[in-house]
Amino acid sequence: MIRIVIADDHPIVRAGLIALFSLEDDLRVIAEAATPDEAVRAAERECPDVVLMDLQFGTRATSTGADATRRIRSLEAAPYVLVLTNYDSDADILGAVEAGASGYLLKDAPPHELVAAVRAAAAGESALAPIITSRLLDRLRAPGISLSAREIEVLQRVATGHSNSDIAAILHISEPTVKSHLSHIFSKLDVTSRTGAVATARSKGILR
Repeated sequence: MIRIVIADDHPIVRAGLIALFSLEDDLRVIAEAATPDEAVRAAERECPDVVLMDLQFGTRATSTGADATRRIRSLEAAPYVLVLTNYDSDADILGAVEAGASGYLLKDAPPHELVAAVRAAAAGESALAPIITSRLLDRLRAPGISLSAREIEVLQRVATGHSNSDIAAILHISEPTVKSHLSHIFSKLDVTSRTGAVATARSKGILR
């Protein structure tokens, strides 16, 4: 029996997933979570095989699904984490994969694909939606226009209005390092300003 925790802030989504998994003899939902912190606590308490994790949990959440994934994967006898989300930007995908997610699916995935992904994750296998695999392969084929995970982190903070000193404090790096990252970002995206970098990154699907 594969024991599942569902982490999503929408009750209707959780109810739909529970109904879907109830049709499968080998899948059982043992807990629900409406916030990233609840997801971590449920993983600690219930010791599931798989945590099905959304990435965004609304404005009241103090952390993200990627943050929770990282914390869950650091637990002793950590369960596997399968991301199920609406977001497919490079920042979201890389953040989830680097946090330790075993798979990444979009919420428009067919039910049979989701069920198969849960079984694959529980077996320790990778479970990536075709579009996610394609995006990752595109990054490998065109490294010249692809930003590193750290550069994406910096650009995400720029997009939310943070100054260089803010970014340095948040990411625990020096201001010269932030400026160096921005220089590389501008070069890769062929822009000359922070605003231009954010706009170009969004148009290329690097940022949401």
